Amino acid sequence: MGEASTDNGKAPEAVGQQSLLQTRAVEYSFGMTRALRGIDLDISEGETLAVMGPSGSGKSTLMHVLAGVLVPDVGTVRYRGEDMSSWSEERRANLRLTDFGFVFQFGQLLPDLSALDNVTIPLLLAGIERRKAVPRARDALVAFGLEAELDRLPSKMSGGQAQRVAIARALVAHPRVIFADEPTGSLDSFAAEQVMDALVRRVREDGSTLVLVTHDARTAAYADREVIVRDGRISAGTGSSDSAGSHSTGPCVGGQSDGTPQ
Repeated sequence: MGEASTDNGKAPEAVGQQSLLQTRAVEYSFGMTRALRGIDLDISEGETLAVMGPSGSGKSTLMHVLAGVLVPDVGTVRYRGEDMSSWSEERRANLRLTDFGFVFQFGQLLPDLSALDNVTIPLLLAGIERRKAVPRARDALVAFGLEAELDRLPSKMSGGQAQRVAIARALVAHPRVIFADEPTGSLDSFAAEQVMDALVRRVREDGSTLVLVTHDARTAAYADREVIVRDGRISAGTGSSDSAGSHSTGPCVGGQSDGTPQ
């Protein structure tokens, strides 16, 4: 499997073309702590990108900036050619409802709601009537092999089941971009493989873009390309068109950062 160096964060196929997501000279600080330092990154439509790095490197902060949850102190973040940095918070929040989906390490399911109700929420927030939203949510759960968990609370599920519910919730509205922050970090290796197989298979079926934040090389191996973040900078990257070929194919909506560089 061949690899192409992309140290500047640009996808080989995106150079000279308009990227789906693009950052230029992005910087972000939490108080006196500089979390991002001059980030240039291009992400192509339909690409699965792994953003790797140790804890505290800035990789989760970069994800929140790409998703419009955080606004950079310096630089631009463009989505489909438009600079999100100049948008109002309301417009960025609406974008997260309509175009983006989120998966987090611990799922962040609402504990008092069933799997079906958790997956229905993004559709209701997007303005879809309940009578139409509930069947769509049910179909999404069945597609992930969760028909037996429709009425279960998160506390009654295994870690792998709960994370698959979280993925179904992130994908139920068919977002253009899915941001997954350490989606297998709390799972054993068997459950992690099941979750990643399900996530990547659905992303490819839908033609969506996946931004996968992880420190785990096994999880990153599902990506088409990797970039490594160290001390708030993109320090290295690799590209491979068949890097996933060995694998089977608040709540998340409008989530907020906890204010810590990751």
